[in-house]
Amino acid sequence: MIMATVIGFDFGTSSIGAAIGQDITKTASPLIAFKARDGIPDWQKIANVLKEWQPDYLVVGLPLNMDGSEQELTARAKKFAARLHGRFGYQVHLQDERLTTVEAKANIFAYGGYKALQKGRVDAASAVIILENWFDHSSNI
Repeated sequence: MIMATVIGFDFGTSSIGAAIGQDITKTASPLIAFKARDGIPDWQKIANVLKEWQPDYLVVGLPLNMDGSEQELTARAKKFAARLHGRFGYQVHLQDERLTTVEAKANIFAYGGYKALQKGRVDAASAVIILENWFDHSSNI
């Protein structure tokens, strides 16, 4: 099996978390949280991360309501995924991200307490969960 490197994104309107992972171990690590203005990141910073890590694929978390229906942020996350593909040419997969922020906050709090719950750290940790869920629930590549 050929190892694939994958970058996962937790899309948000003010911050976009990123994580790096590989399909062999099905594990991911937090990378960075990009500041965004109304959902628009500094594309050059994303380009720099993509150039540094040279992933094989990208995964974007898809925010859905608890009943699986779409919400306003769902369309914006899809647009972000389409822009990643359009700008950089990567194949982009979408992954249900329900409850990932709750899980990320619980994990961070368990290890570092309340002071560890910084927004960027939570967003990057959410990206880890999104990516690991994608590894677990997809036949992948």
